[in-house]
Amino acid sequence: MSRSLTPHDHQTLSERIKAAEAVTRGEIYCVVARSSDGYVFPAAFMLAVGVMLASVAVAVWLDRSWFAVSHLAFALCEAAALLAALLVLRLVPGLAIRLTPRGLRYRRAHDNAMRQFLAHNVHLTEKRTGILIFVSLAERYATVVADAGISDKVDQSEWDAIVGRIVAAAKAGRLTEGLADAIDRSGLLLARHFPGGVSNPNELDDHVVEI
Repeated sequence: MSRSLTPHDHQTLSERIKAAEAVTRGEIYCVVARSSDGYVFPAAFMLAVGVMLASVAVAVWLDRSWFAVSHLAFALCEAAALLAALLVLRLVPGLAIRLTPRGLRYRRAHDNAMRQFLAHNVHLTEKRTGILIFVSLAERYATVVADAGISDKVDQSEWDAIVGRIVAAAKAGRLTEGLADAIDRSGLLLARHFPGGVSNPNELDDHVVEI
């Protein structure tokens, strides 16, 4: 699994996080996932459905063409077709996610974002002012998860605008720039509602995690 960010990218983004947090009590944490699931079972289900539909079409054609095929032979052909499809699924990287419906991919990515939010203790800051900037590359999915102290004051549409810019940058091959822009804009948004003040402890690590 190749890395999506270079060491220089990590250093740049870490510095942007430190700069953004210098003027706010908010905490910014970033996670970039290559994929949020293997999608083997959803893809296998879609292939099985495809084989079943194809077998129905073949059965109708055989019946109308008056070809005599034993039930056993037909069942064996179905099984062979399914095994061949599963073998292709195993041998072709990226095929599983392409066979998975977009809605399911987004749900898996969202679930992963929530797991990362909890796993990295973004929800345990003193003022409940942590946010997670999460990107799952395989699903082309991004989100900002804000803790309770922030969601009460910042409208979701403002986070959605930041997410839209991340997605646009990633599609253009500028993931690092998109993350840097998201960090800057998130920092300004947090500073507006949660200024730093005299006491401004750093409660979360200032780096981007790749998983």
